[in-house]
Amino acid sequence: MNALKTTVLLAALTGLLIAAGSFFGGTRGMTIMFIVSMLMNFFSYWYSDKIVLKMYGAQEVDMQTAPNLVGMVANLARKDNLPMPRVYIIDTDAPNAFATGRDPEHAAVAVTTSLMRGLTEAELEGVMAHELSHVKNRDTLISTMVSSLAGAITMLANMAQWAAIFGMGRSDDEDNGGGLVGSLFMIILAPLAAALIQFAISRSREYMADESAGRLTGQPMALASALKKIEYYAQHRMMPEATPATANLFIINPFAGSGAWLTSLFSTHPATEARIQKLQELARTMR
Repeated sequence: MNALKTTVLLAALTGLLIAAGSFFGGTRGMTIMFIVSMLMNFFSYWYSDKIVLKMYGAQEVDMQTAPNLVGMVANLARKDNLPMPRVYIIDTDAPNAFATGRDPEHAAVAVTTSLMRGLTEAELEGVMAHELSHVKNRDTLISTMVSSLAGAITMLANMAQWAAIFGMGRSDDEDNGGGLVGSLFMIILAPLAAALIQFAISRSREYMADESAGRLTGQPMALASALKKIEYYAQHRMMPEATPATANLFIINPFAGSGAWLTSLFSTHPATEARIQKLQELARTMR
């Protein structure tokens, strides 16, 4: 169901991009900026893992420097028929983890030192299985596609804003005021809709990774316990290096706040309570 939801949302985002592009038609400026946007996202696709790992000061480890962690990841990767990813540790007091890389052959997983200290072995295994599930499901590729489409829509919205300021684009007389309506759609509603769709796709992928991890380890409640612990610390202990642009990478949003409806609507992650409930349901079915 989550895979179908992701497909539908991607199609909606693509349709939104086409609708936004129709505001400008085939203007040369739109074409040039669209190409620039695609080139930027292409660069991000190939080098985003190195950028993110360096941003958080992640240090690569091996069997000599972190035998328990690397051995756990190797065992999970073997069980899930995945290539062995590179393993990194981030020295910070905020427990969290993320996966990055453009495909399973070029993947990396990173955990914080606080996460390793604060979780039991079963809980840590659940977290690592979750991150490997992101790798297997190629969520990093999907994130890049979504970012490219949403970025292009935002670019067009900015162009529409400048066009409105300088009186370019469609006139207000076209289509019984369609020019004004089109401008408002492009400037305000299109980027907002793109952001909401982007967040919805990210939330769907988290549910899929939770389920895959629970089935891989056979202990979904261990992952549920880990999520509860990480959520608590995310609300009380800020990760200094964290940025909103990379929040969607982590197993729990490092800026976790209240579970209010409006907050959850604009969140890159589902409510932790909802994720735990789904893991509880999975545990019952597995029994």
